[in-house]
Amino acid sequence: MKTATPRTDIFARLDRLARNLWWSWNGDAIRLFAAMDPSLWDATHHNPLRTMRLLAPERREALRDDPRFAAHLDRVERAFTAYMDVRPWFVRTHGRRSGRDMLVAYFCAEFAVHESLPQYSGGLGVLAGDHVKSASDLGVPLVGVGLLYRRGFYTQEFNADGSTRVIYPQLDFADLPIEDTRKLITVPMGGTRTIKAKIWRQRVGRVVLHLLDTDIPQNAPKDHAITAHLYGGDREDRIRQEMLLGVGGVIALDAMGLRPTVYHLNEGHAAFCALERLRRMVASRQSLARATEMVRRTTVFTTHTPVPAGNDRFASDLTMKYLARHAKAIGLSRDELLALGREEPADKSEEFCMTVLALRLAAHCNGVAKLHGDTSRRMWTKVYSTNGRAVGADDVPIGSVTNGIHGQTWLAPEIEPLYERYLKPRWVGAGPDDDWWKRADRIPDEALWDARRALRARMIMFVRERLAKQIMKQNGTADDLAWSRTALDEDALTIGFARRFATYKRAPLIFKDAKRLAAILSNDRRPVQLVFAGKAHPRDEGGQAFAQQIFRHARDARFRGRVVLLEDYDLELGRVLTSGCDVWLNNPLRPQEASGTSGMKPPLHGGLNCSILDGWWPEAFNHKNGWAIGDGRTFKSHVQQDRYDADAIYELLENAIVPLFYARDRAGVPRQWVGRMKNAMKTVCPVFNTHRMVGEYAEEYYLPAHHGRR
Repeated sequence: MKTATPRTDIFARLDRLARNLWWSWNGDAIRLFAAMDPSLWDATHHNPLRTMRLLAPERREALRDDPRFAAHLDRVERAFTAYMDVRPWFVRTHGRRSGRDMLVAYFCAEFAVHESLPQYSGGLGVLAGDHVKSASDLGVPLVGVGLLYRRGFYTQEFNADGSTRVIYPQLDFADLPIEDTRKLITVPMGGTRTIKAKIWRQRVGRVVLHLLDTDIPQNAPKDHAITAHLYGGDREDRIRQEMLLGVGGVIALDAMGLRPTVYHLNEGHAAFCALERLRRMVASRQSLARATEMVRRTTVFTTHTPVPAGNDRFASDLTMKYLARHAKAIGLSRDELLALGREEPADKSEEFCMTVLALRLAAHCNGVAKLHGDTSRRMWTKVYSTNGRAVGADDVPIGSVTNGIHGQTWLAPEIEPLYERYLKPRWVGAGPDDDWWKRADRIPDEALWDARRALRARMIMFVRERLAKQIMKQNGTADDLAWSRTALDEDALTIGFARRFATYKRAPLIFKDAKRLAAILSNDRRPVQLVFAGKAHPRDEGGQAFAQQIFRHARDARFRGRVVLLEDYDLELGRVLTSGCDVWLNNPLRPQEASGTSGMKPPLHGGLNCSILDGWWPEAFNHKNGWAIGDGRTFKSHVQQDRYDADAIYELLENAIVPLFYARDRAGVPRQWVGRMKNAMKTVCPVFNTHRMVGEYAEEYYLPAHHGRR
């Protein structure tokens, strides 16, 4: 039996565990940290370092003397050691042969690893966080490159009229699981100016993220603002951030002694990475043609949006203000450099586009779903036209790797015992093709339905608590506060909609015919309820107006108690809603949803999707694992499209979804509904996950790029 650990070591051991974010997807480790002080754990947004710092002396002493806590700590430490010591999939499959000496540098402007590190705004960051976790699980040799934002993304509150109040918190880096590498780099920043950036290190299992920070004494005050907050400021602030990410990221990797063989640019924000690599190769006396070919062969570029506003563009003068030095060093004239970022190189009126630059300097390009790959090929045909000769979409070399989610991150702990008993999942050491979800039929219908009801009840308790806090912050009445404690029904069909409030996602669409919707929701025998959450960009007035519309509907007497809108959408709220809702609603304007990953999370818990045939859903939908809104038909008029899609939602609810949910046998179990739940688990979970996704990147993109350097 293992000898007892000295009392004085217990918090040093907890500190070591907390500094590797492996704990954030290990349920037993999360329970260990929560056990220190459950109320404080919630108050710190599940931050173990801050929880430890704020622990009362009496509680610290009690933990030191608690043998059960010590045993729990021993168990988690053994699990972490076992995780780090196992031979993961990539090492077993490619490590000694094709993947020998490979190192992937993964550049992204945001990483959503955990809610205690608010360094993300939405789907791009969530995907990046899940990507690095699966890279760790699979053993893919990868390092991350990003920025460390002192104020993160904004905290959202609603005013009494439903308008959005934007609040930027100030983060204390001492409370974050990051390490100061003691490395400072110098980054060119327009004209002859340079700035300094500190390199921080964040450990995510086997993967290390390198995050750049300009809020340091060595910089002028205006340069501190570069990493103040995510996606803030004007166009010049944005190009400065992207210079730091792309150019500074390459410099940082060199300063850390890392020599990547593959560079993965996750969205166009990091496209300047390719120019910095060109500059370095030309400086080492390689020809421009040779350097360009080498950069292209070893660069992977993932584009994430078919929405024009999602592709950063900069005026020519602003671009040259920051890139003139690179143009001169590479040997390019002003027009030649600007042409690299124009769809039509000779069009001097066209702004410089980061996506175009990345497409031109990457030989391995992909969209994030099959439909999005097709949309991207059609969208960027001009980039691949030569000598005035147009190319067809079929000739555009943009492939697709459909996004996924990291299963352990999103799996609710309440359902884990059921899966341990019937599915026997093998999380540690699993490969991209491992599938325990095919055993879903082994789970008794009654047991799975009981788990679904328990998760819904847990979610509604969480929602009521959040609603009460919102009402108190808005100085609501005692009646409002009392209402919040009884809002929603634990046994009613619950539909969720939670994502960024971008206008193309059409959050208020289901209210198009308010009278018809009210009749559906208020049926006493078959009640239905809606839970909404989401943030718009701080400058997206249209998205904020959508949130305000839903806020007002939630207060309408016809919907009160059946519709709620929660503020400050984050990872924690996302986990609770995707695990607790029976149906996940998604109704973007097709084909503007590149992929979408929120709908991949409910099937982990038996939730079902009701979605427009956009993004990933056309690949997953089989008529038995959820519902499709409409038939993929599109109209030129947005008004006509909204009316058609809203009618399709109502028809599904009235004739399919609601009747099926309430068709119960004598035991109170909706057998056909549970059958759909199991079908969704078997068809969505083993395919739409980041293990499959990262394995696909490794074999179809990273390894070819790695060998391309030769």
